[in-house]
Amino acid sequence: MLEIHVEETENYTLCRPSGELDAYTVGAFRESLASLADAKRLLIDLSDVPFMDSAGLGALIGGIRRTREAEGAVVVACNRPPLTRLLHTTGFDRIVPVTETLEEAEEALAEPAES
Repeated sequence: MLEIHVEETENYTLCRPSGELDAYTVGAFRESLASLADAKRLLIDLSDVPFMDSAGLGALIGGIRRTREAEGAVVVACNRPPLTRLLHTTGFDRIVPVTETLEEAEEALAEPAES
């Protein structure tokens, strides 16, 4: 089962899925990211996601693309070695910053985007 918590902070929108992100649960994650496409600063925290398959990765990339098309900035926080390895192996970390902690992600979002 997947739960998705969304929180508006003073500086960014936080999206925190909790549970496995796979072909069975990805629809809710995709919908949630679509509803956040207008966020100016989006922080996606994957720290409560123990497993993510290619469907989850695809939804994540799609959500990031939509937010960027709306001129938003996105950072992913993930402190789970298997997921971090997946994000690095697939080159995902070349698309958006991937940090280990929420604090590092907040700092990355606060930095002005390089032109």
